Amino acid sequence: MEPVYRTLEIAAHALVRAQGMRLDVADADKIPATGGAVIAINHTSYVDFLPAAIGVYRGGRRCRYMIKSEMMDNPLVRFLITHTHTVPVDRSAGAEAYAQAVENLRQGFVVGVYPEATISRSFELKDFKTGAVRMAQSADVPVVPCIVWGAQRQWTKTGDQVGGSTRDMGRSHIPVMVRFGDPIDCPGDAVTETARLKSVMSSMLDDVRSTYGHHPPGAHWVPASMGGGAPTLAQARVIEEQDDERKAQLRAARARDEHKGSH
Repeated sequence: MEPVYRTLEIAAHALVRAQGMRLDVADADKIPATGGAVIAINHTSYVDFLPAAIGVYRGGRRCRYMIKSEMMDNPLVRFLITHTHTVPVDRSAGAEAYAQAVENLRQGFVVGVYPEATISRSFELKDFKTGAVRMAQSADVPVVPCIVWGAQRQWTKTGDQVGGSTRDMGRSHIPVMVRFGDPIDCPGDAVTETARLKSVMSSMLDDVRSTYGHHPPGAHWVPASMGGGAPTLAQARVIEEQDDERKAQLRAARARDEHKGSH
């Protein structure tokens, strides 16, 4: 029954109702009814994990995510992680998280992974990391592609501003679409299979966007390729590099302060 996870499910559905979110989930029956599976999700928002998880729930399964290990610093979040088979990821030592995720898959859990690793400011698919495919191969389970569209209207990174974000988490009745693709077995090398996964998800993303409805010209959440105000992939890459440098400077400053404090 997993009472902690069940409590989170109730809270998630309550949040969707409170927001008036117009959640449209399709093809959740493509998620295997039993056994492990990797759910590969495009990443456009800080909150796209929620509609994806509800989509998995409607398919009769529960999704376990991989999240930043820094979240363990919060006692409440640490409790939730410990009791929901969530996998904390320390990017400086990712092997342990990878091994734990593979073990979860072997035990029959569904594990949610973002192949892009970080939010796409352009809302196009960024380059994919091979981790999702390698996990599936190690555990001998399929990868199920998942596209979430519309969650970037709720809370995402500001496209052209380093370190900024835009948020609309009130009762805005924002439509959010979730689509699942056919399970993919990955018998080839990880790079080739990752490229195949990205190609499948790219076609799915095109289909979802074509049926989503109105994409206002110039809107911050609409890709540049569709006449929106988001940066292009190339422009977003430059902004992300600047953001990475900013974060590195902050980490270095904290390390210096901690070093001074210890003397």
